[in-house]
Amino acid sequence: MEIIAGFTQINQKQTERYTAAFKDFSHKVSDIEQLGFDITTLTIDPLSTDWHSPEKMNHFRSGCAPILALKHAQHLVQNGCDAVVISGEEPLKTGYSKAERHKLMSIYNDKTSIAQLYDELAHKFIDHHDSDKETFLYFADLIFQNHTKSHSLAINEQRAHFESPEPKWFNHVTSLFRGVDCANPLVDFTGKLLLCSEKLIDKLKIENKNRVSIKGVGLGILDIDEPKSLSQIVKYTHLTQAYNTACDQANLDFNQLVHDKKALMKVYTCYPVVPMAFLLNTGLVNSIDQIPDFLSEHLLTLSGGMNLARAPWNNPALYGLIEMYHQLCQTDINYGMVHGNGGIGYKQGVAILSSV
Repeated sequence: MEIIAGFTQINQKQTERYTAAFKDFSHKVSDIEQLGFDITTLTIDPLSTDWHSPEKMNHFRSGCAPILALKHAQHLVQNGCDAVVISGEEPLKTGYSKAERHKLMSIYNDKTSIAQLYDELAHKFIDHHDSDKETFLYFADLIFQNHTKSHSLAINEQRAHFESPEPKWFNHVTSLFRGVDCANPLVDFTGKLLLCSEKLIDKLKIENKNRVSIKGVGLGILDIDEPKSLSQIVKYTHLTQAYNTACDQANLDFNQLVHDKKALMKVYTCYPVVPMAFLLNTGLVNSIDQIPDFLSEHLLTLSGGMNLARAPWNNPALYGLIEMYHQLCQTDINYGMVHGNGGIGYKQGVAILSSV
């Protein structure tokens, strides 16, 4: 199964990059339909969908949803489906009032916000790794500086949608997080990714330079009550499982590719505890003390993470998959990894992609 097209649109802006990607996507969908092939759509649920309602068939929810959808697309193609679109549409900025957003985002209870739960998780992370608050705050700032580097590259390459944050965002909003450390996704978003079987790709005569293979998809899902299970989440053994499964499927030593600067990463960056855990539980660093050196050498994201690039609610990993597809097609790097983190962390997903 390979990705052959994808586009994103932020705040309904008609940029040159969007127009070209949208036209390419639309033409390929039209070609598939003219050949008589059906296209199955997998939907990333918007905020308006009740978080606690049963998921409909071919619908996916949480920050891990795009990776779950990718895994399902893999299953569909292996069982005879030839074309799949993963679609996310979220009018988070203009589709809801502030009160509606607040109510719909209170998915655990009205008294505890997602930011507060992540703050509790981060304190448990500090204890779990025998660290301290000052070290965590220092690492969190290094992670934001890492996002700033990739955001600057995206600005230079005209891939960025937003300017740097105003000074007020550097104030603390919880005991461990500043505004710049938190996901800041108040935007309208549309994203679509087109995946096809080898049989269909041959009929479409897609050039190799416009194809990216899904080499491995790994999932780690805990069946828990999240607010009561932060001590279990913070171990992130399910993240290790997801990452190792993806690497095994891809038959790659992805850590070595990263250290050799032969791979791109799109780590989920809702709060700095998540990328810290990713580095530790994948073995990209062997101890918490190695995080600063790693961040000085490698970028965690492609364009600034959820803090500066911004994709709303359940869509950051979809944005990441689409971004990664275009980067692998347009650069000399042949491998990429996209990470999804669901809820406060109970769902973990990792996808490894390759342009060779």
